[in-house]
Amino acid sequence: RFLIPAGTRGVWCLVLLALAGDAAWQPCRFDADNRTGLCKGQDLVRVPRGLPSGLHSLDLSYNKLQEITAGDFASMTQLRHLDLGYNNISRISPNAFLSNPLLEHLRLFNNSLNRIPALALQPLVNLRWLDMSNNLYRSAALDGIFGRLQQLQELSLGGPLLQDISRGDFAILKDTALQKFAIKSASSLRRYEAGAFSWLNTTELWCDMALDKSAAALPLQITNSGMEAPAPRLDRLLLQDISNPDVLRFDWTFTWFSGVAALSIINVNFNYVPCDAWGEMHNVEALDISSNRLEDSYIYNQRCHYEGVMPKLESFVLATNQLLSLAVVAALTRTWPRLTRLDASHNGLGSLQETCQWSPTLRWLALHHNRVTAGTFGCLPTTLEYLDLSYSQLDRLDMDYFTRSPWLQELRLSGNKIKFIPSEWRCPRLEVLAIDGNSFGIISHGSFINMPRLISLAAGNNPYHCTCDLYLFLEETWRRGRPTLTDWPHNWTCYHPEPLLDTAVAAYAPRPLECNVLALVSVAVSSTAVAVVACAVLCWKLDAGWYLRATYQLVRAKYGRQRAGATRRCSYHAFISYSYADASWVRQELLHRLESTTPPYRLCIHERDFTPGRWIIDNIVENIERSAKVIFVLSRSFVDSEWCNYELYFAHQRAVGLGSEDVILVVKEPIDAQGLPQRFSRLRKMLGTKTYLEWPHEPGRRPFFWLQLRSLLGSPGGLGPAAGEEETAMDATT
Repeated sequence: RFLIPAGTRGVWCLVLLALAGDAAWQPCRFDADNRTGLCKGQDLVRVPRGLPSGLHSLDLSYNKLQEITAGDFASMTQLRHLDLGYNNISRISPNAFLSNPLLEHLRLFNNSLNRIPALALQPLVNLRWLDMSNNLYRSAALDGIFGRLQQLQELSLGGPLLQDISRGDFAILKDTALQKFAIKSASSLRRYEAGAFSWLNTTELWCDMALDKSAAALPLQITNSGMEAPAPRLDRLLLQDISNPDVLRFDWTFTWFSGVAALSIINVNFNYVPCDAWGEMHNVEALDISSNRLEDSYIYNQRCHYEGVMPKLESFVLATNQLLSLAVVAALTRTWPRLTRLDASHNGLGSLQETCQWSPTLRWLALHHNRVTAGTFGCLPTTLEYLDLSYSQLDRLDMDYFTRSPWLQELRLSGNKIKFIPSEWRCPRLEVLAIDGNSFGIISHGSFINMPRLISLAAGNNPYHCTCDLYLFLEETWRRGRPTLTDWPHNWTCYHPEPLLDTAVAAYAPRPLECNVLALVSVAVSSTAVAVVACAVLCWKLDAGWYLRATYQLVRAKYGRQRAGATRRCSYHAFISYSYADASWVRQELLHRLESTTPPYRLCIHERDFTPGRWIIDNIVENIERSAKVIFVLSRSFVDSEWCNYELYFAHQRAVGLGSEDVILVVKEPIDAQGLPQRFSRLRKMLGTKTYLEWPHEPGRRPFFWLQLRSLLGSPGGLGPAAGEEETAMDATT
């Protein structure tokens, strides 16, 4: 603790405040090596003093600098990158960069320079990138100093006051090999002198020129005798984000389109292509007219003559327009002898039933994000090597198309609604297939057996049934090393059975014998042999011959009674076949409604009425025989149940002898009969030939459903004793 004399306290306070202010505000930040300095957006009115002399990069953009003096960067001899953009610089001293010969990147964009600072740029012999556009100079003429900047690769000029471009403005650049030259003009270019750009030796030419008030500012090239000179050769011309409709008149003003090899007209909102426009583009090899408002009748005018136009066109992009007719697109391309690639994505194509005639040279077609149906395949070209129908609402494939397309090598069907993979899918040359993000749940070893060249497969993000079929497919894929699953394992998830819901397919591991067919057959054969030997020994020990003869007599007597016309007595009005997933509905709705009537219906369900300890197959056969009717509760879970398939088989066998009226089909959930697996051929036939009941989701329609069902079941009476009662009666008789 110490005391400060009263007379000096005010001075000390001022000193401390000054020091605190310097510590609290630093206009620039530097990296650990003091190689990079960031002074951006600090409202600086002059270049800060005392900056590190070893800086390689300095950003002074977005400040309020008005002048660059000779001493501002004198100590920074290692400077390579300098950004002075977005200031208010109106003057740069001729000696401003005298100490910075290593400078390669200089940005003076968006300042107030009223003339090009050529003298200040003279020492920068290593300059590669210079942007001094959007300043206030009225002339873009470059003097001899720019001829010494031989390392220059990118140059940007111009600003809002540049109204005239003269022929000699860029002549000094004739020996400079630029990668990019960009120029910006005033809000309306007043005059462009023909040949001004002819001096440029550049890979890319960028012109930010508004022609809204003078669309004819870019004239024809005229020779000394007044005749039109040949149009200049352009590798690539891009017209993008233009609002002036006159720029696309395709008349004499733009006859130099005939020298363009790659033409892009993107997002200019034009919706009409006049007939003579096609003739103007006879040298175009790649045409991109995407993101416009083109409709079918606007792009293909039947009054126009297309024969012989655009003979060099190889690539055509029509994406993101308003096209609906695939036949119109095909007709437009039919006369182009070299067309190989067509992109018509992001339209409304595919929903119309049409017949199409395509260019025979077409090899690559993109139709993703359209409205494709199975009928669309009849309108697709069969000469393709690449086809993309992703994200187009497709729910079913047309196998005939792939038979007729022998050259197809890559097929993309991602993000559609395909419900199953046909086993007869034949595509012998296909190498790449993407079917991820669809609605099928089953693939097996045989799914792609007719694609012998398939090397790449994307099939994730589907609701997979994690069963032996899928497991064996994956085992075979790993064993052969092909196809490569490009989206494995992150997008492969189990959807069924319910205990495996949301489990990664990679984590699905069935029991050793569950999916190993050879091991299972070996065990079965061995077990059968042991069982046969054991049965033979038992038969010999227990005098089985006598029992066989007795059984034969019993069966013969029963058969004789049936032939004599004996009436079949049943223990149940109906046997109900359903999957475990529908058990709650069966108990709460079906049993409750039918067993609560007076008198009640007597119904048989496996979880309540099967005899414990007996084989499931024996229970199924016996109880179906004891039932007057068989009710099948059909749902997607029913299709997945093996036991429901057995019950369907035995019920069908009984229906052959007793009549199909004993089988009642109740459709709890909609089922696509044609999409059912092959093992359900009987059910597919029944759904196609037999009337069935549909469970209504609207409560108001359900009373009529129960009335129909009771009508099919008949009166709840006239049965024999139940299974337990019959056994009791037999015991009493004995």
